[in-house]
Amino acid sequence: MTFAGVLQVLLYVGIVVALARPLGAWMARVYQGEPLPVLGRILGPLERLLYRVLGTDPAQEMTWRVYAGAVLLFNLMGFLLLYLLLRVQGWLPLNEAGFGGVDPDTAFNIAVSFVTNTNWQNYGGETTLTHLTQMLGLTVQGFVSAAMGMAVLAAFVRGLARRESRTLGNFWADMTRSVLYILLPLSLVVALVDVSQGAVQTLDWSHTVEMVDPVEVDGREVAEQTLVVGPSASQVAIKQLGTNGGGFYNTNSAHPFENPTPLSNLVEMLSLILIGAALCHTFGCMVGDTRQGWVLLAAMTLVFVPLVFGTYAAEQAGTPLLAEAGADLFPGSGQSGGNLEGKEVRNGIVSSAIWATATTAGSNGSVNSMHDSFTPLGGLVPMWLMQVGEVIYGGVGSGLYGLLIFAVVAVFVAGLMVGRTPEYLGKKIEPFEMKMAAVAILVPPTVTLIATAATVVLPAGVAAMQDSGPHGLSEALYAFSSQGNNNGSAFAGFAADIPLVNTLGGIAMLFARYWVALPALAIAGSLGGKKRLEPGPGTLATHGPLFVLILAAVVVVVGALTFVPALALGPIVEHFLMAG
Repeated sequence: MTFAGVLQVLLYVGIVVALARPLGAWMARVYQGEPLPVLGRILGPLERLLYRVLGTDPAQEMTWRVYAGAVLLFNLMGFLLLYLLLRVQGWLPLNEAGFGGVDPDTAFNIAVSFVTNTNWQNYGGETTLTHLTQMLGLTVQGFVSAAMGMAVLAAFVRGLARRESRTLGNFWADMTRSVLYILLPLSLVVALVDVSQGAVQTLDWSHTVEMVDPVEVDGREVAEQTLVVGPSASQVAIKQLGTNGGGFYNTNSAHPFENPTPLSNLVEMLSLILIGAALCHTFGCMVGDTRQGWVLLAAMTLVFVPLVFGTYAAEQAGTPLLAEAGADLFPGSGQSGGNLEGKEVRNGIVSSAIWATATTAGSNGSVNSMHDSFTPLGGLVPMWLMQVGEVIYGGVGSGLYGLLIFAVVAVFVAGLMVGRTPEYLGKKIEPFEMKMAAVAILVPPTVTLIATAATVVLPAGVAAMQDSGPHGLSEALYAFSSQGNNNGSAFAGFAADIPLVNTLGGIAMLFARYWVALPALAIAGSLGGKKRLEPGPGTLATHGPLFVLILAAVVVVVGALTFVPALALGPIVEHFLMAG
């Protein structure tokens, strides 16, 4: 590693933490229904119009069961509409390329993927989907699926903050305010930055340009190239901010039309985890103790930073084969050294390592390099970050309510150690909360491992793996870790667009989204109805360094115990084979 590389990592983390306070305070105002300067006056009439269209009263609050029902109903309707759009896109306008409808199993996987905020892509966007599908289907779901996670978080936090209350807020109001006052303004800023740097945003389908260096193909000279363009920048903005990750182009943010310059690269990297980090401060504001939010952010960062440096070190070290071939693995003299396979030279090793770690920590899934080309240990880090449950920053909303479930487990474990009934923020943690926490924590790894096991033993699954041996297992394990934890990034080298993987992956995405969100709402409903207890001599303080360490340890240990055997058969043994 170099001094410049280390400084780049630290500056990245520092900027995220610095922006977390003002953005987090703003989001707390949004969810607490406080007056919003400027935006409230501009967008207030639109908000009230949307409530009239939805036929809902934002002041009418819901119990956790009604809230959960609204979540499921909204997502079911979104799935059906997106699936229908994918199937009939060939008959609709903005289809200059003449694409037909998407195959049933692929359409099922895509619809589930974008409705659950996974945005897993087993297709090339520019070669499969029309502009109308990209805009009306994928970009719209980018906003509303992200807003759904944020709404569930707002309900969860109200359950912790309130005393003897049966209600958690109004789902439709939380959704509407998330989109209007948080996601939409931030997306506009990011989209304008990207367009200013050269990202494309047009309804044209393609441009034909003269090539700088003509090439010879089949005995004839080719001097022109057709470049596919479209409404990319608007989708890129929400894919990053909403931790969606689904790119307009097949190569995602490695494509220069999505991510043209170092400035766009920085803005998009910040967007990967910005809202997830800022929601920690939102949590602290809403429960009336900002220290609680900073503890959660500290626990996330305590796990994240060493893993960034681990990925960076593994990629900068290169591989023995590169060394044997005479490559200079040490940076300097105008070259970067290390393992540059699968990486954009304009992004380099450091930026690629930060992005790979942040996108899997943040439940985003977008990429600016090919993870399949990382070294075994460099690829292990993003894979494991998904496997711990996407709670290190995590998806917008979903990452924090996932970490709060781990916090419930952490105080329960600490309570067992001292023989005292565990409490969190003055609320007793009892059997019901622990059962729901167990469901939320255990379901994603269960569906991930079952789907991976089925794939590596069934002939269709084995045929889908590009490589044999431990790397082939890593490809399948990464694919289902991504889908089973609502991430969406891909290791590549795995033919995922087959009926078996589309079906198993779709089921994994559904379980990973709703069998975490619904237990979170159940916990919130239970805690919201309890009295608040005053802290006593044996109460574990959850706002200090000790709890940071306990929480981080619980997250790491649960993830390690679940997936270490599979990782040992995949990237870990591959590393030793490479070294040998």
